[in-house]
Amino acid sequence: MFESWGRLVHRRRRPILGLSLIAVVFMAVWGTGVFGALTSAGGFDTPGSESARAAETAERALGRDGADVVVLYTSADGKTVDDPAYRRSVDQALAAIPAGKTAGATTYWTAKSPQLVSKDRTATYAVLRLAGADQETREKNYEAISGDLTKVSGGFTAKIGGQQGTETAINDRVSSDIARAEAMATPILLVLLVIIFGSLVAASLPMLIGAVAVLGSFTALHGLTYVTDVSIFAINITTFLGLGLAIDYGLFVVGRFREELERTSSVEDAIATTMATAGRTVAVSGVTVAVSLAGLLLFDQNFLVSMGYGGIATVLVCMLAALTVLPALLAALGPRVNAGTVRRRRKTGTNDRWLRLGHSVMRRPVIYAVAATAVILALGAPFLGINWGGADAKVLPTGSDPRVVAEALERDFPRNATSPIEAVVTRTGDQAAVKAYTDRLSAVDGVTGATVTGSQNGTTRIALLYQPDPSSAEARALVEKVRDVPPPPGGHVDVGGVSADLVDQLDSIGGKLPWLAVTVGTATFILLFLAFGSIVLPIKAILMNLLSLSAAFGAMVWIFQDGNLSGLLDFTATGAIAPAMPILMLAMLFGLSMDYEVFLLSRIREQYDLTGDNTRSVAIGLQRTGGIITSAALLFIVVIGAFSTSGITFIKMVGVIMAIGFLVDATIVRALLVPATMRLLGRANWWAPPGLARFYARYGISESEAPPAKALEPAGT
Repeated sequence: MFESWGRLVHRRRRPILGLSLIAVVFMAVWGTGVFGALTSAGGFDTPGSESARAAETAERALGRDGADVVVLYTSADGKTVDDPAYRRSVDQALAAIPAGKTAGATTYWTAKSPQLVSKDRTATYAVLRLAGADQETREKNYEAISGDLTKVSGGFTAKIGGQQGTETAINDRVSSDIARAEAMATPILLVLLVIIFGSLVAASLPMLIGAVAVLGSFTALHGLTYVTDVSIFAINITTFLGLGLAIDYGLFVVGRFREELERTSSVEDAIATTMATAGRTVAVSGVTVAVSLAGLLLFDQNFLVSMGYGGIATVLVCMLAALTVLPALLAALGPRVNAGTVRRRRKTGTNDRWLRLGHSVMRRPVIYAVAATAVILALGAPFLGINWGGADAKVLPTGSDPRVVAEALERDFPRNATSPIEAVVTRTGDQAAVKAYTDRLSAVDGVTGATVTGSQNGTTRIALLYQPDPSSAEARALVEKVRDVPPPPGGHVDVGGVSADLVDQLDSIGGKLPWLAVTVGTATFILLFLAFGSIVLPIKAILMNLLSLSAAFGAMVWIFQDGNLSGLLDFTATGAIAPAMPILMLAMLFGLSMDYEVFLLSRIREQYDLTGDNTRSVAIGLQRTGGIITSAALLFIVVIGAFSTSGITFIKMVGVIMAIGFLVDATIVRALLVPATMRLLGRANWWAPPGLARFYARYGISESEAPPAKALEPAGT
């Protein structure tokens, strides 16, 4: 099938390239419009949960009461809020806000609440509710007033925070981070590709496919925005995923094409064989990665679902570009793919270093397997101490206004005044019963205050203050205690707020995680069986990927929770990890690691079908792919490592941890552990029950005409 496709692409290379050029122009014009169509930061809440119901019920019955915008006012010369000049300056600043842009403003002087004054009384804050029935309108209203909010006279300063201020700052930073990351990565990638290929023309092809893939991913995301909300964070993921995968696939396909040109003078035969081997590998890999990312669609959080949609679209675009545009370019270039030589290229199959390593692993498989496993498990050990937390203004760089405001509220003011636990009581208008319920909440161990903040038509909202950080385990335990308090007779209570949302998010993710494992594990097993005709190799591949994940997750906790290397990486550790982040990286790393597994196993299987010698096939497979896999991993690390410079902590986390994951996977796992375990398993690597073996012979994704390996007498196993 893939060989026939290669010959078809060779014959139709000009029409394919012409249509591809038209498509690229369209993607460059329309696809880049995605930046104005994405939803804002956020998407970590859990629709349908108790905390979501509490927020929806309270807003519907009592109106919005959230802190959309928090403006922190401080006195430069030590004036306190008791000075009349302080109030005049704040009132004048708020009065200057254009009419119709806000639905209300609360200050210390209007609410007479000590919660709104700092401990030394030199700072206070105003809470603004934005006008607008939907998020888009409120965002536009915020943009219209944000410049005026910091204008305050009389020797006072103002900084903007709150939910909308934080989301806008994150959105602005995401766009600038993408541009900077691409500007950093592109020249480095070009230099490395020239070094790897030794030819300017060959080196340019993966970059060209990478550009097509990124534009294609933007176009796919833009199309998705017409049918569903897509988080702005999806842009980061699709950018490095598209560029990284396209370069990987370009490396595999271009490398194999040049190898085939050494064997034949026919460009058509070289293209056909390349598609039958590397093209087949790209197809299997692309579908496997897409299946892994599709697991994100099982979750409730818009953040994860957006990543799933964006990731799937990006992988499919990369795969299609690598199977159509790239072979058409190679068919047009032919031997000119080696033009622009800058160094003498080593002849394919003569890399003695990888061959020596392969033979060394074949001689001492137990030592290599045990040592590699021990190292990986040691790297993963910190994950056992993970603490869960939320995503808030602390993901922004130190010194950014929303983060300064958030830290000041936490440090200088009564705790959690803008992030209380909220109990929303419905189905009762008995105020005496509600009062008794409020008193019971006040008596809950850990609650420092309970105040009714709204009551109308049988619905009452009660705000509960507490001391722990809203994302802490103590705050989550307090939510459970509050939920255990019996409601008023005949009434119903939903408990919400930041801490409650985190509780619900953890419960939701934990409930969907087994389904992710079953769905992705089963699909991956089936795909790898169809590719290699073995039930042993898919199981081993899944276990190898889980080991790679453990090392990456251990690094995530050690660095981003515990704060190690925070100075070098320029971030402030919060002592917790947002639950959605390990899920996102699990899906991406699992799928992308399988990319290298498929490439390695494809070359090993190719040799094994020819010789039936497991040991020799593993060694030769490592020799043929070791350099390409490590080169591909290095290039991917450059791409994703550029995102480690992001000012958004969890984007930085994705960049750093995935780079570590790729490094561990391409070196310890693929170069040492996989060959060692395949040597130990011997002929069992290729075993399948007779019924499945017949199924593979008929329906397997194979181009080989060699007899089934299990019918051959192995040598050296």
